[in-house]
Amino acid sequence: MKIKKKGARPVWERLQKRREKKDSGYSKLRFKILMQTVAIVALTFLIIFVLYSRFWFGRVGDWIVSFLQDAFHLEYWDAWNIYNYGMRENAYLIIFAAVAVCFLLLFRVSLSRFIRYFNEIDQGLDKLIQGYDKEISLSQEMAPMERKLNVLRQTLEKRELEAKLAEERKNNLVMYLAHDIRTPLTSVIGYLSLLEEVPDMPAGQRAKYVHITLEKANRLETLIQEFFEITRYNIQQIRLEKEEIDLYYMLVQMIEEFYPSLAEKGNKAVLHGKENIKVYGDPVKLARVFNNILKNAIAYSYPNSQIDIYVEEEIPAGRTAIRFQNQGKAIPEEKLSAIFDRFYRMDEARNSDTGGAGLGLAIAKEIVDLHGGRIFARNEEGYVVFQVELPLLA
Repeated sequence: MKIKKKGARPVWERLQKRREKKDSGYSKLRFKILMQTVAIVALTFLIIFVLYSRFWFGRVGDWIVSFLQDAFHLEYWDAWNIYNYGMRENAYLIIFAAVAVCFLLLFRVSLSRFIRYFNEIDQGLDKLIQGYDKEISLSQEMAPMERKLNVLRQTLEKRELEAKLAEERKNNLVMYLAHDIRTPLTSVIGYLSLLEEVPDMPAGQRAKYVHITLEKANRLETLIQEFFEITRYNIQQIRLEKEEIDLYYMLVQMIEEFYPSLAEKGNKAVLHGKENIKVYGDPVKLARVFNNILKNAIAYSYPNSQIDIYVEEEIPAGRTAIRFQNQGKAIPEEKLSAIFDRFYRMDEARNSDTGGAGLGLAIAKEIVDLHGGRIFARNEEGYVVFQVELPLLA
């Protein structure tokens, strides 16, 4: 009866996985190098053997003895003794030196064949630098490098396209903001001019015009702030200062701060979750994330509806999930991911007071990414859901 050793299979599997990890995909190149090295060694010994068997015995010895006689005017036997004791006794050293020299010469010749792989890589990198927009092709042995270069090319193309789209969105946004600024500015100037021209205007009418002027001035200030937001986003670099955060208390405070905006539309925000949930992160930056999401939820939710905020610790998944759920018009499926892009605004927001600079959600995504989490949106049976997932507190 055979006794199966415990742990034998796991050890084999670990070794197999280790070998697979080490195998970077250059097996063809390694095999070719190995075969070429074996060929060089075999050819070296073949050359030395042929030279030794055909020329060393007799011909080379006679030539050396004759050379010593002529060069140093020696007798035949004196020259032969020098050859015999000086060279034949050290034949192994001479053969070893000849093998080394022959191997190096052959290796030098074969090295040019290896250099072409580096030349191919160099040419591939040049194509990337020049913005080559076609598939990069290398030798079969360099297939892994070919794949990486093409992935890099696609990544660079994608980033370039994203940068162009962001710049285009930014230019369009600036154009819309510039157009939008003219409307409240014209109204402010018009009402102020009217108040100046009619000093004896009835108090009720004057108060009405002053109120309208103040509203338009506030709208004008908001638009100007959006211009500053665009400029700041282009130059800012987000840095985190992490600490332990009482997440439940932070969200309670945030709801209280938004009470006037909620009450204005007849909405209310309800927090669901345990009071002892904590996360590790930058409190200021995460507060900005939640503020941006709740601000959007209020702006786009139906009047007199409820906004639910759920906080849950998902232990198996190793994360804390914060879900904002509001009743509102569904976001088109093709725009669910685009709303997190820089300077992106849905078309219907351009001419409304709710449309901002299209940076709030983009900045929120960047902050969440820096925390090692993720943020996404979805439609769910009459609700719009924004979910933030952060790693559990270590």
